[in-house]
Amino acid sequence: MKLAVYLETSVISYLTARLSGNLVIAAHQQLTQTWWDNEREKYALHVSQLVIQEAAVGDAEAATKRLKVLDNIPLLELTPESLALAKSFMEHKLLPEKAKEDALHIAVATVERIDYLLTWNCRHIANAAIRNLIERRCRDLGYEPPIICTPEELMGDDDVER
Repeated sequence: MKLAVYLETSVISYLTARLSGNLVIAAHQQLTQTWWDNEREKYALHVSQLVIQEAAVGDAEAATKRLKVLDNIPLLELTPESLALAKSFMEHKLLPEKAKEDALHIAVATVERIDYLLTWNCRHIANAAIRNLIERRCRDLGYEPPIICTPEELMGDDDVER
């Protein structure tokens, strides 16, 4: 059985965007493409309706590219349970008010027992200080959180058992 990966919107954006002039972003884009080409088939990919909504925003041509990549990736439901968990993150001020959607990405992946949450959002999701607080809150509420990581961190050695 394949391990499950929740693709947060930033991964899809980096995958489909024109190559950035910013060297760090360009490197992240290349790493995302490499992960997509070489690693994604090893995992069961998932997104939520929130990813679809976020991917649809902005430049029409870019949105079309993002949505095309998301076509046929199974959708996870935004359940009352995931909404409650996201609300708990916000009530405990684990994320800033402007990061409500980020809390919901984490909550959906947690409630649905996803193994990995893949993201390039290092400000509010793949942030070591915040991640520790989120993991602690999840466990306090009886959930096992997903491993939050970037595509670079989820590139494995083919000799490793999964």
